[in-house]
Amino acid sequence: MRPKHQIGIGNVFISEQAKRNISAVLDSGRITYGNFSRKFESSMAKLHNRKYAIFVNSGTSALHIALQVLKDKYNWSDSDEVLVPAITFVATSNVVLQNRLKPVFVDVEEDFYCIDPKKIEEKITKKTKAIIPVHLFGQSSEMVKILEIAKKYHLKIIEDSCEAMFVKYKNNPVGSMGDISCYSTYATHLITTGVGGLVMTNEDDLAIRLKSYANHGRDGIYLSIDDDDEKNREKLFMIVEKRFSFIHLGHSFRLTEMEAALGLAQLIKWKDIIKKRQSNAQYLTEKLSRWTNHIKLPCIRSSGSHGFMLYPILISDRKINRKDLTEYLEINGIETRYLMPLLNQPLYIQLFGNLEDQYPVARNINKNGFLIGCHQDLKKSDLEFIVKIFASYFTRI
Repeated sequence: MRPKHQIGIGNVFISEQAKRNISAVLDSGRITYGNFSRKFESSMAKLHNRKYAIFVNSGTSALHIALQVLKDKYNWSDSDEVLVPAITFVATSNVVLQNRLKPVFVDVEEDFYCIDPKKIEEKITKKTKAIIPVHLFGQSSEMVKILEIAKKYHLKIIEDSCEAMFVKYKNNPVGSMGDISCYSTYATHLITTGVGGLVMTNEDDLAIRLKSYANHGRDGIYLSIDDDDEKNREKLFMIVEKRFSFIHLGHSFRLTEMEAALGLAQLIKWKDIIKKRQSNAQYLTEKLSRWTNHIKLPCIRSSGSHGFMLYPILISDRKINRKDLTEYLEINGIETRYLMPLLNQPLYIQLFGNLEDQYPVARNINKNGFLIGCHQDLKKSDLEFIVKIFASYFTRI
């Protein structure tokens, strides 16, 4: 029997503006890449201090082509190495393997759960080509230090910003500092289009390649059905000849105008979304802080802001069993997730063996970390209920 009160990790609200946007798409008779997609891309690029943004079908796809483009452009070899944090969603590391590169894991910070800059250099070898810092749960990695290391060793940086859209780090938008940055608009994320993601860069050549790779590797002269709306006869026939010219090993990572229409509707209220998540997190931290002898609550960097895509909690009391606590929350209608475990995934144990002992911070998080929701559609009564259930649990121990 399902509990009456259900509090999910995320929520999707379809506004009246979203419905109007979808109707406009349907009335236009144009489903493939068009004006809604262009506007969504340009708006997102501007908000993140990027020159280019390409809308693709997932944050994972964005990461995949970001790495593939860099590998091809700079002639990296199969089995060259890419540094990734030991705590992250599995897609961050999977795309390294799928590009026939080797993920090298770096332990994370105890307070912020992002890749630990102090532990990066010891992992760098002659085969290291890139770092993928992941901005987890809604706040930035320590990018200044990471950029210094990347410059010192001539490494490329792909920022996995899937969970930190609109967030600031040292007054810069998160995702504005690396060679390429990737975002997700999947359900439960800060802006949701159902499925979707964006890959962004400031470099002209990288942008052309990224868009090509997302469109089957097609010649950049023809990536949209609007590209042959050319009045100059000579140029028109040059485009026509290259409509089916494929110059890269690409993918079908495209989306439709429908998803872009949803994204644009949500983008109108992005400031309200972030503000409400921050307010919810502040309430939870204030009310749950009476149990900090049992649980560790989220820490926020002094150098940046936190968007609270999720609300991470770490059990700090050995007498408390995570399974017992999360099951109690679930039974009472509060959805949970483990805190982005990677190294203990069955596939990763099969591929790399049992690595956890080499990463003590990640090992502790894998054993004791979990997440609850913090999204903008939570009501005051929802937040009060969450606190009530935690109080009920802690009175039992």
